[in-house]
Order: sequence, then structure tokens, then C-alpha cells
Amino acid sequence: MQPTDRMHPRIALTLAVLLASIGGCSSTATAPRPDAEPDALPLHIHWVRNSAEYRAVYEQTFRLAGEVLEARIGDREPGSWAVAIDADETLISNSQQSKEQALGGGGSFEERWDEWVRRRDAPALPGAAAFLERVRSLGGRIAVVTNRREHHCAPTEDNLRSLELPFDVILCRGDTGDKRPRWKSVQDGTAREDLPPLDIVMWVGDNIHDFPDLDQELRFASDESFAEFGDRFFILPNPLYGSWEGNPRD
Repeated sequence: MQPTDRMHPRIALTLAVLLASIGGCSSTATAPRPDAEPDALPLHIHWVRNSAEYRAVYEQTFRLAGEVLEARIGDREPGSWAVAIDADETLISNSQQSKEQALGGGGSFEERWDEWVRRRDAPALPGAAAFLERVRSLGGRIAVVTNRREHHCAPTEDNLRSLELPFDVILCRGDTGDKRPRWKSVQDGTAREDLPPLDIVMWVGDNIHDFPDLDQELRFASDESFAEFGDRFFILPNPLYGSWEGNPRD
């Protein structure tokens, strides 16, 4: 998941108010000054950037995903299957951009997001590189399916390559954020000329829309409806932004 589809210029106030409702800290309800002290950073951004727990859950999730993947592929022919994985807050972190946005500055959100992507400075998230290398070592292909826009595909590829994060194809957003047509193109062999049809055996992402046919209504479903998480689906935490922002607050 990437943040261009959900925040726009309201990001600082929205995030701050969200923090206040979650953490009960009314002092964060006002966007920090550009020269604010580090303690003024909203707690959810502070947690993402500085907590041991955040790193631990990424390391844990990617390690378990690799172990499950090895069991899932069975005797599949190398090169015949793939993992579909998101980019933002899954392989690479935009917490620096969230920090800069929260602490103020000029320009619209879209302008600042464009500048951030073109900087190619998003760091790799913990455990991501080791997981991708494991996919490769097991004979799998890697399809990065991201909702970054098409004009951001080239700098995103550069960013991933600079971090030595391997991938076989990156599919950016066209007219729609719906990822299903792009997953289908991987499965039917039309994602790229030199890629054969691939069986997607696992999905990894940070947003419920990173998984086939799921949306926020899943939160009302039975426990059994979550059975594929930890098997075909592996989800990572993202308190910075996501489709959950549109859910009622109660």
C-alpha cells in the first residue's frame, strides 16, 4: 500500500487527531511546528521509526512466511510459481516521508509525495531482503504489485535495486487501485513478455486490499474467515495510513 490514495493535505491533522483518540494524548492534536522537538512526533510515527516491537514483528512475519512458503511449494517446478508482494510499508518504508509531513513544510501532499518517491531514499524494511532471497532460492518469481502510479514506477525500481531487493516484475497502478487485474496478468503470463504464466502461491502486504477479494468488511467476519492468514496471506502492520482510515471510529 502507498499513501497517495488516502491522505492529501489533511495528513498532519488527521494523523494527530487519530493519535489523540487512540493514545489519549491531547497535546498531539495540533500539527507540530516545523522546528518541533523529536518528542512532538506523533506516537504512531515514533513507534514505526523507533520501537523494537516494530522491527520484531517484521522479522517475525517474514521469517514465518519463508518457512510456510517452503512447505507450500511442495514439488512445484522452479520458475512456475510466484509470490505477490506490495512495496510501501511491506518492502520499503515511507516513515521518513510521514515524519517530514507531520512536522510541517511547504507544498501539497501530492508534491511532497512525488519529491519523496523521486528521492529514491525509502529504506528496506526488516526481514524483507532475506525473505525475497528465500523466494529466489526456492525457485520462485517475485511480482511486486504496488499502487504507486505508473510515472513513479521507474524511480521505485531504482529504489528497490539500490537496496538489492530482488524482483522479476513490478506492476504499478494504472486507472484503478484494484490489484486483481495485475495479479491475473501474473497468473496468465501477460505481466511481462519474458515471464510465463505463474501460480501465485502467497500474497504479502500491509493493507487488506493487498489480498484477493478482501476488504475492511472482513473485520466483522467469523474467525474462520481469517484462516488463510499465516498460510497463503501474510500481513504486516501499518498504523501510518491505509484503507482502515475510512472505518467508523467508535
